Amino acid sequence: MATHKIAVLPGDGIGQEVTPEAVRVLRAVGKGAGATFEFEEALIGGAAIDAAGTPLPSETLALCRNADAILFGAVGGPKWDALPQEQRAERGLLALRKELDLYANLRPALCFPMLIDASPLKRSVVEGTDIMVIRELTGGLYFGEPRGRESFADGGERAINTMVYTTREIERVTRVAFEVARKRRRRLASVDKANVLVVSQLWREVVTRIGKDYPDVALEHVLVDNCAMALVHKPTHFDTIVTENTFGDILSDEAAILAGSMGMLPSASLGPAGAGGRNVGLYEPVAGLLLRYSLNMTEAAGRIEGAVQRVLEQGRRTGDIARPGDKVLGTREMGDHVVHELEG
Repeated sequence: MATHKIAVLPGDGIGQEVTPEAVRVLRAVGKGAGATFEFEEALIGGAAIDAAGTPLPSETLALCRNADAILFGAVGGPKWDALPQEQRAERGLLALRKELDLYANLRPALCFPMLIDASPLKRSVVEGTDIMVIRELTGGLYFGEPRGRESFADGGERAINTMVYTTREIERVTRVAFEVARKRRRRLASVDKANVLVVSQLWREVVTRIGKDYPDVALEHVLVDNCAMALVHKPTHFDTIVTENTFGDILSDEAAILAGSMGMLPSASLGPAGAGGRNVGLYEPVAGLLLRYSLNMTEAAGRIEGAVQRVLEQGRRTGDIARPGDKVLGTREMGDHVVHELEG
């Protein structure tokens, strides 16, 4: 029986509520899949600041380096918002992505038929939406140098962030995107701002060149502002989207409105393939994607996704996706029903 080491980082706020349910789901599906999981918790974000004085303790990083996959909850909250930028809770997640080279973020936005009315958009707009947003995660404005603030003698200040991308950074996330698109509907939209940004001009050139290696995938280039409009106007136009860090952050959150809630958007952040072709990945905190992308347990992932869909078909909802007449449950209760479906 295979044993997989899972690092569990509940973090702060809602993360401490939802992460235990993902652990329960993994335990339940493991029983039927001939797999066992070893879970070990560690601190990150605000909880780590309170206990250890840093948003990413060295012990947490070491645990993650030795894990087969990472379940991550959430970081941050008003308690830590007044800290200097480099010491804030969110820096724990950014540093973890950088240290583990988690360069490709996959966020599927799927509008379940039974949740169409949870979206504020018209049924005719969102029905049939099935998008995968792939975001480059370790470059761009969030990590570029120089960055910081400086003061002038007259009392004014200047703040600097730098958008930087290398050919290698663009190439590797682009190849991930084409491979994912190949397994979907073979359409890839590369999003940039090539009419204004020099970085985007390089991005478009590299994506176009890589696209020649994937003649079976239809490639289009879309300006980011046009993409933002199209996502809420004609989302079914898109299949797979690839873009840089800042644009991907904004667009993937915008896509949450299509699924009905931010909580309906899973997130997988993948690093380079390691031993046996596995991708060490961080999952926020989505058991199905963890099984599919880091452990190659496709059948077990499908069982989890099927269990979730059956619970939704029963009319059970958490508060963020509930409509009048739905059975509104808390996180623990929703987890109970998913686990019941898996064990049944």
